[in-house]
Formats: sequence, structure tokens, C-alpha cells
Amino acid sequence: MKEKSKLLEKKIYLYLTEFFAGMSVMAVELGASRLLAPYFSSSQIVWTMIIGTIMIAMALGNYFGGKWADKDPDPDRLYKRMIISAVWIAAIPFFGKLIIIAVSALLLVSISTNFLIWAAFLSCMAVFVFPLFLLGTVTPSLVKYTTDSLDDNGKTVGTLGAFNTIGSIIGTFAPTFITIPAVGTAVTFLIFSGILFVLGVIYFVSCKRKKIFVAVTAVMFAALCILSTSIGFAFWEKTLAYEGESVYNYLQVKEDGQRAVLSTNVLFGVQSVYMKQGGLSGLYYDTAMAAPLMSEAGESSDILILGNGTGTYATQCRAYFPETEIDAVEIDESITELAYRYFDLDDDINVVTYDGRAYLNGLRRDKEHKKYDVIMVDAYQDITIPFQMSSVEFFRLVNDCLKPGGVMVVNMNMHSDKKGSINYALSDTICEVFDYVYTIPVKNATNRELFASNSKDMLMRFQSNTEALTDDELKGFMKEVGTGLEWYESEGNVLTDDKAPVELLGMQVIDDLISEQLEHYKKVFKEDGIEGLLNE
Repeated sequence: MKEKSKLLEKKIYLYLTEFFAGMSVMAVELGASRLLAPYFSSSQIVWTMIIGTIMIAMALGNYFGGKWADKDPDPDRLYKRMIISAVWIAAIPFFGKLIIIAVSALLLVSISTNFLIWAAFLSCMAVFVFPLFLLGTVTPSLVKYTTDSLDDNGKTVGTLGAFNTIGSIIGTFAPTFITIPAVGTAVTFLIFSGILFVLGVIYFVSCKRKKIFVAVTAVMFAALCILSTSIGFAFWEKTLAYEGESVYNYLQVKEDGQRAVLSTNVLFGVQSVYMKQGGLSGLYYDTAMAAPLMSEAGESSDILILGNGTGTYATQCRAYFPETEIDAVEIDESITELAYRYFDLDDDINVVTYDGRAYLNGLRRDKEHKKYDVIMVDAYQDITIPFQMSSVEFFRLVNDCLKPGGVMVVNMNMHSDKKGSINYALSDTICEVFDYVYTIPVKNATNRELFASNSKDMLMRFQSNTEALTDDELKGFMKEVGTGLEWYESEGNVLTDDKAPVELLGMQVIDDLISEQLEHYKKVFKEDGIEGLLNE
């Protein structure tokens, strides 16, 4: 008969096991969102996949954990499962990224629609179900080991639940505010898997069993710690100027002699581009510069940018309209730091680290608050569209912060001409607040710019201010913008704070864009096989 571990004679070790298991589950869940976000975005849809997958794993773990504990109430089995789970979690930063890329590549040649949903779901199933299933067996097993009689089983189970909940609370806050910003996603996985591993090792050392198992898994864990910190999210990129993480985003900067590019996703999307040689960028920033020319103040406009990013729009406006005064809001301080480091953002542009809507709320609470001639809304990143900055209530806030004759410009970065798409919903919502709304697609891009005002003279001012421009290149481009502007007629599909399904609407557009690319990759795969696909 096995000698019982002295650690388990006192229930405190079992309670600590429950505490750290609950903490690790939440840490893995938050780590999962950061692991997937650079590939599939951090939208509510991806969060749904993560939470759903984890709930499946935990439910199965709870069921089989209880069944196994009744059949064979041996603590050795529980702590072996914890060690195996710890080793698997330690492997996630390395092998998880490979699995995500492999799943994405497989789906590229096998499906035509709902790529993001299937890719996120299958990646979650492949990477996270097994270790969280094993952790799901912890609670029912511990109930079996800690319950001595029916007289105090309520108290015992309640204490276990309390330890699990407290651990979960710490596991929720610690990764977000401490470990991920300080040491990154990979090391966060290693920290919490290490805690689980040490718990299991201490148990087996105390009862002097499973020495070979412990030694082998210790070697594996050490090797995975080295591997997992040796690979980046874009591990195939060898010339990145910067790769890192902030509280909000994965951040990647590519730089060459002509431009610097910021991406917050690995597989799709570019958030900011800075052209080092000056002049027009050929991107949506150029089109958006029509907004100051539409305002009553013209080239002397006071401009507010919500979603400053690396400040390309601010830089463009300052270069062509030197008399403008620019305030900017950016929620991610790390992006602002990159703006000064790689994107040549002027030091005298006032950048506030804040949420865009919260900033407007703060302005409005001040009865003598500053108002602006132009407000640029550039806070939509691919599928990640903050619903609080897409509702009619938000656009009313924007209007309240505009001067008479002021203009709002919105960068809608998912170009879709389908009725009922996200762009139509945003445009309909804006029409509830502004009387004059015009849109224009950006050439050779997925962006569409929207200009809105309550001044009927906005186009007349634009034409006269364009004629007065002294820069021939800008003047010619603005004349092209003028001919491309389209009056927008609302169909009444209004987004509100209560109902703004921007994730689903945005996903539909992204899915259409990806479907177009899938056809190309399928053709490459058919003609050149896997080697051709990898080269692409």
C-alpha cells in the first residue's frame, strides 16, 4: 500500500492546489487571447471562441475528474495530471504559434467562408483543450480527498470554492497588469505553468515517488522554457525593427529607407505607415486631409485626432498645414512611444493617453471646454471596432465638441460596397447626427473616408480652399478627392450603445476580403503544392 504524503495530512496543501489551479486557468485564458490576437484580432468573436473552448475543456475535466476520483482516489494521479498540464502550457508559446500557422495554412486551401471563426476555434481546440481539461479534473479530485464525512462536507467544498475563486481573481489581474506588460505573453505562460509544475514536484518529493517521471518532465519543462522564449509571433520575419507587447496590443514595426510600418496583427492589417521622404503618402491620410479644407477655419484648423496611432495623420496635416493646432488621443501609450521613436512624430503635438470616448466625455463636462474645427476618428483596427465609438451616442459627443462649421472625418478601414455592411451601418448612424455626409473610397486600399458636418457650405469651402492651395501636388490630389466625393443617403440602420453588433458586421467584411485572397492561395497550392504556398 502506498505511503500517504505527509503534505496531504493537513488540508492546507490541497487548498493551495485549488488556489493555484484556479489562478492558472484564468492566466491561461488571458494568455490565450494575447496569443491569438496577433493572428485573428482581439474581437469579441475571438473571445467567444476562447471562452467557449475553455468551458468545454473545464466541463469535460470536471466530469471525468469526479469519475476517476471515485474509481481510484489516488492523489498521485491528480498531481501527475497537473505536471503534464504544466509541461503542455509551457510548450504553448512555441508550439502554439506553429499550430496556429499550420491551422491557418490548412484552412487557406480547404474552406471558402468564415475563415476567422474556424481558424480561431480550431486553434483553441488544438492548443488549449487538453491542458485545461486536465486542470478541470482538479476540483472534483480535491473534493474527494478533502471530504472526511458528511458532517463538514459543505464547509470543505465551500472552502475549496473560495480558494479557487480567490486564485482566479489573482489569475485575472496579474497577467493583464503585471506579467504581460512586464515580461510578455510567453513568459507569462511559463510563470503560471511553473507554479503548477512546482506544486506537483513538491508533492512527489514529499512522498518519495515517481522520481523518473519527475526528472523526465523537469528536463522537458526546462527545454520548453528555452524554446518558448526564442520565438516571436511573426517568427518567419527576420528583419523587424521592433516586436513587442503592450497592455492592449501586439506591436510590430517594419522599417526600411522609404517608410516605417506599424502592425498590431501578424496575418492581416497595417495600422500606420510613415513615408520618410515626405510628400503625399498614397494612403488614406492624404484623403482625410480634405477635412481641414472643408472646415470654416481652413488651413488654420484646430484638429483633434481620436486614435492617433503613430501620428501619421498629425504629421501629414502639420506638413501641409503648418498653422494647424493638433491634439491627439491614443489609448496605447506604447504606440505613442513608438511614434516618437520610429515615425518622427513632432514633440509639440499633444498626445493624451486615454480612451477616445472617455476623453470627449471629459471635455463635455467642462462648460467652457475647447472645441475643434476638425475631429478625426481613426480608432477602427481591422475587425476590432470599439462599439462605444461606433454608436449614435458617440457621434453626438463628437458633434458637441465641434465648432460651428466644424467637420468630422472617419476612417472606415474595411471597404465594402455590400448593403448592410459595417460601413453602411456606421454611415447611417452618423446621418442621425450630421446633416451633410459624404464618403469616398481610397484608391488601392480597403479604406473608405467619411466626411460629416452640419454646415451646408462644407463643399463650397472645400472647393475654394483647394483652389487657394500653393502646393501643386496637394492641390491636384484634392481636386481628385472633390470629384470622388459621394453624397450618402441613410437607410436608417442606426447603431446605439445598447445595440451595436460591430464585431459580426466587421467579421463579414473581413471574411469577404479573406475569401478573395483564399482563391489566390488555393490556385497557388493547386499549381505549386505546399512549397509554392510556403513561398507565398
